[in-house]
Order: sequence, then C-alpha cells, then structure tokens
Amino acid sequence: MTGRSPFLAYGRHVVDEDDIEAVIGVLRSDYLTCGPQVETFEQALADNTGSRHAVVCSSGTAALHLAILGLGLGPGDRVIVPTITFLATANAARFVGAEVIFADVDPATGLMRPDDFERALDAAGGHAAAVVPVHLAGQSPDLPRISQIARGRGTAVVEDACHALGSTYSDGTDDEIPVGSCRHGDMATFSFHPVKTIAMGEGGAVTMNDRRLYLHLRQLCSHGMTRDAEALQNRDLAFTGERANPWYYEMLELGFNYRASDLHCALGLSQLRKLPQFAARRRELAERYDAALADLAPTVRPIGRAAACRPVWHLYGVRIDFEAADTSRAELMDRLRARGIGSQVHYIPVHMQPYYRERYGAADLPGAMTYYRHCLSLPLSAGMSEADVDRVVETLAETLAVA
Repeated sequence: MTGRSPFLAYGRHVVDEDDIEAVIGVLRSDYLTCGPQVETFEQALADNTGSRHAVVCSSGTAALHLAILGLGLGPGDRVIVPTITFLATANAARFVGAEVIFADVDPATGLMRPDDFERALDAAGGHAAAVVPVHLAGQSPDLPRISQIARGRGTAVVEDACHALGSTYSDGTDDEIPVGSCRHGDMATFSFHPVKTIAMGEGGAVTMNDRRLYLHLRQLCSHGMTRDAEALQNRDLAFTGERANPWYYEMLELGFNYRASDLHCALGLSQLRKLPQFAARRRELAERYDAALADLAPTVRPIGRAAACRPVWHLYGVRIDFEAADTSRAELMDRLRARGIGSQVHYIPVHMQPYYRERYGAADLPGAMTYYRHCLSLPLSAGMSEADVDRVVETLAETLAVA
C-alpha cells in the first residue's frame, strides 16, 4: 500500500538545518533583540537589492506604513494604489489619514499599467501625493514609465515589492535592475512572511537611497526615539559637559514599535544567503508549469507575462475559464483540496471591500474584475519537485476533465 501524497500548499517556507542553527546561535547569545543581527541583515539586504539603505521591521504591512509615514503624508493627501493587491497596500495610506484612489490593472497580468496610473491621477484631480505600484506574483509593472509620469506630477513612488525579492527589470538601457534598488522610486517595501521567497517568520523591510529618509524611518520604527547626540534637544538633560548621557534618549515624533528581533534577522540572513538558489528553483518550477499547462489551453493559461521583467516567482498564477470548464472556482478549489492540492485567490479587488465601498462608492475597474474572476494561484515553493508540479497539473486536468 502506498502512502498518501503530502498536501501541497499554495506557498510554503523552506527551512534547513543551517537556518535552525542560525536561530539557535542567537538564543545562545547576549542579544535576542536590538543586537548585531539586525544591522547585519539590513546591510545584507541593501547589498542584495543594490540600494544604499535598508530598515528592517516586523512585517510587510509595517514596512508599507513606515514608507507612507516617511513621506509625511496625512489627511488631505491622495495615494494611488492598484486594486489587485493585498489589503495592506491601501490600508497604509488610511493609517495616516490619506485617501486612496484605486487604479485598474491589466486583465492578463494583474499589474497596474502606466495608462491605469494616468487615469487614476485624473480621478484624483491631476495630482496625488504618492503612488504605490505593486510587483504582483514576482512580476514588475512598467516602473520606468510610471516613475516618469509620477515625477512629472510631483508624485512620490513607493514600490510594494513584497512579492518580488530577487526579481529584476529593464529600463531599456540596463536589463538587470534589481527590484528594491529604488532606481525608479523613492522607497521599496518587502515582506518575509513564510510564503514569500525568503522567510523570517514575520518580517519586512524598506529600502531607499536617501539617507534622510533612512534615518527618519529608523526613528519611526522605534517609538520615534533617538539617541543621536546631534539630534538631542533638551541639552540640560541630555549632556554632562560635552558628553551625551549614556542612558538618555528623546522622542522627537510619534513612532511605533515596529522593530524586528535578532531571532528574526538571523533567520532572514541565513535565508537571504540562499536567495540565488531559491530564485533559480522557483523559475525552474514556473517553466515546468508553463510547459505542462500548454495542453490545458485555452481553458487554463498562465497569467500574462510582463514585458522587460525577469521575475522570481512568488506565486504561480493561472487564468481559468470556469464557464468553459462548467465549474465554479469554489468547486474547483474544494476538489483540488480533497486531492491534496492547495490553491488561493490573489486577490479580491480591494475597492470591492465593504470598508472602501462605503467610503468611496462603487468604482468601474473592468481590468481588475476580469483578472479576479479568472485567477487562481497553484502551489509553488522552492521545496517542490518537478513531480509535484506534474501532480498538480495532472490533478487539475482530471478535475476539470480537459486532459
């Protein structure tokens, strides 16, 4: 009797013995948090993305919030967000009291196009304080063009790169621009949730090239507090003679406890060293899916491929003609799960959420609705085998009866 095949989740971390040893090393050290692993990880991430600075924090949501805070946005400001994304992308603007303008997306890729951005700008009266282009599933939008439009309108660019660590894109002159280098944006945000390309358990980061922004975000990440002698204002309390008192700190603005611990950063650092092999494996598996799914077309097709982008696939998304298959997405997901195959929908358009519909009313974003009605994410992780991919596709074909 053969054993039952293991359940394949739509995404999963890959943790090896060296990752475990890295965390154990911190447990045996003098610092569980606020120690040397934090700055070591930040420097490694900056080096990896080609940015000058990185601030690590407790989650991708915290990273988005810090980035919006760093721009000084608040009530009266507008932030443009593609509606195909996770809730946090839009919520970060609302956290500071700014309003959200939702942009449509390409119905094949789920990415905001430059024309979608311009239409959202027009809806915002011609100006928005910031735009948050989303790198969906590992693919990048047309950042060079979006950035060009944004600069012409005085709009800051904060990339939601939570899906795209390791991905690169081209601007026509350089074919290998790392996502997170901030070549075409003010800041980029990342997530290290267990289903992402590298895992910290929970964790996030913001990369940037502006040192002023870097120092500001570090402060916001830790209660708005500083020990920098040059920034201290209460001189009589802060100094004994010319020396800053060793216990002294000041809160210069309202901040948050968004710090990441040494435990998280040790795991993240160990995982980051394996990013090249994780990236290569995810690309190999995506190519395997592409080839295997060819026989299921046109009922099942991979999501559209973005031009001028070399993604590290965080998700493997397909578009399914559920009407032609004579089934619903819910029925298909249930049948796949019963056979040990996990799947997920990325994402419900955020403008359809009750909170945002109540605040802004209905919006006509047809590209997003088309993408949403057909999308499904199939299992993908660096720990999968070619046989796992074949099993997923075979099960999908049998379930849809289109083999």
